Amino acid sequence: MGVQQPLPRRALDPGTPGHGAVVRRFGAAVLAGDGTVDRGALARVVFGDPAARAALEAIVHPVVRREVAAELEARRGSDEVVVVELPLLVETGGRDAYGLDGVIVVDAPVDLALDRLVRLRGLDPEDAHRRVAAQIEPGERLRAADFVVVNVGTTDELAQMADEAWRWLARLRAERAR
Repeated sequence: MGVQQPLPRRALDPGTPGHGAVVRRFGAAVLAGDGTVDRGALARVVFGDPAARAALEAIVHPVVRREVAAELEARRGSDEVVVVELPLLVETGGRDAYGLDGVIVVDAPVDLALDRLVRLRGLDPEDAHRRVAAQIEPGERLRAADFVVVNVGTTDELAQMADEAWRWLARLRAERAR
């Protein structure tokens, strides 16, 4: 399968039903010059307006569910490990809504997450706060996890945590094969 762009991002690619629905709902102001969705412009609209965010989620999540189901069905019976990156997994029904065997949550304290959004992704501090405030309470996300990657250290430490997560996935696959 290889590494692909996360499904929520692909759901808004030009030519997809999601792209058309976003343009109809939010207008051309959320498009970049090349016709792709300008994610920054869209974020400025939806993270300041809960109704707009709900409208976007109503467009994106059904598309993502169908895509996840198709990916998993295509690999049924395979010994492949399929990893699906879903930023709002818990908020949109969790493991059962997507038919997943396990859930890995990457967690960091809110202050560190805010710092990274501003420092590493170049977000305005106010925008970063709006995005974090739109997420569910961290404890709820952690309760939905089968495995937690604590992302508070160096990139080497994060790589070690990712290796541990991969070993967990391998054990999960072996258990499923029995």
